[in-house]
Amino acid sequence: MAMVGPNLDPTLSSFLILSPHSCHGLSSNTEVTAKTAFLFILPQYNISVPTADSETVHYHYGPKDLVTILFYIFITIILHAVVQEYILDKISKRLHLSKVKHSKFNESGQLVVFHFTSVIWCFYVVVTEGYLTNPRSLWEDYPHVHLPFQVKFFYLCQLAYWLHALPELYFQKVRKEEIPRQLQYICLYLVHIAGAYLLNLSRLGLILLLLQYSTEFLFHTARLFYFADENNEKLFSAWAAVFGVTRLFILTLAVLAIGFGLARMENQAFDPEKGNFNTLFCRLCVLLLVCAAQAWLMWRFIHSQLRHWREYWNEQSAKRRVPATPRLPARLIKRESGYHENGVVKAENGTSPRTKKLKSP
Repeated sequence: MAMVGPNLDPTLSSFLILSPHSCHGLSSNTEVTAKTAFLFILPQYNISVPTADSETVHYHYGPKDLVTILFYIFITIILHAVVQEYILDKISKRLHLSKVKHSKFNESGQLVVFHFTSVIWCFYVVVTEGYLTNPRSLWEDYPHVHLPFQVKFFYLCQLAYWLHALPELYFQKVRKEEIPRQLQYICLYLVHIAGAYLLNLSRLGLILLLLQYSTEFLFHTARLFYFADENNEKLFSAWAAVFGVTRLFILTLAVLAIGFGLARMENQAFDPEKGNFNTLFCRLCVLLLVCAAQAWLMWRFIHSQLRHWREYWNEQSAKRRVPATPRLPARLIKRESGYHENGVVKAENGTSPRTKKLKSP
């Protein structure tokens, strides 16, 4: 019990005297608040998996993940605004870009930061989990229901970023002509990331995202250098070469893991409760989705390259058709000594020169 001094107000002293029941109420409220905060901040559905030495904590997905994703959507919106205001706006003011280039500059600037962070994070996860050194782990022991903390947290942040891109179309005041193109890419990423997460293909999804994000990072970096100086087009040539190779690697890896690896697994029963989707129909749907997405990206790439080449050759042919205008030789003008004033030639001393008298015949 708290000690009350003689000069202390009795009304105030009643608040200082805390009974055990009031302390228990405060502690219970604190626990409820902490549990609610953890629901938003930390991944849910943790489970202890026994190992040879001790136990490790793994996670699986569930409806509570939507609350965590919602929280990180707001965090991503704040980070988006910070990058825009303190980095991109200051750079774009120095470049004096037009409205169209300014919009593309902001888009590429945001995506360069995101892809760079995602590539480093994804590469770290893939290396530490041993997915690169052991490719057979992409399909062995399927379904991969139990995820390490860093794998699940990576997927939650990825979903939060691409979901935050939808309201950013309004916040960034994107032009109506650009909205369909950006919606296509946003939906494409959401379908692939959510599909890999929900179908328990998280290991394969990490490798494919690492390849895709590396290519996208190179493209948007090349576009930023182009906006800074239109003569910097070497990175576009490097991106064009990497783009085709990346499409080939993604298709090969998807066919190897899904078409051959999962097809040879013994457990091929459709069991959503255990997270097993290893059936012929599911494998065909996933392969068709991956192949269709890569074919669509390759078609857009070829179409844009042909359009750029056509514009380049049109400019070159236009330059050849226009003949060079010959320069006229400068005429030598013989000036009289002195200067002109009101149409009269003045001598250097200011007096008009005397006119010569014509002799009469």
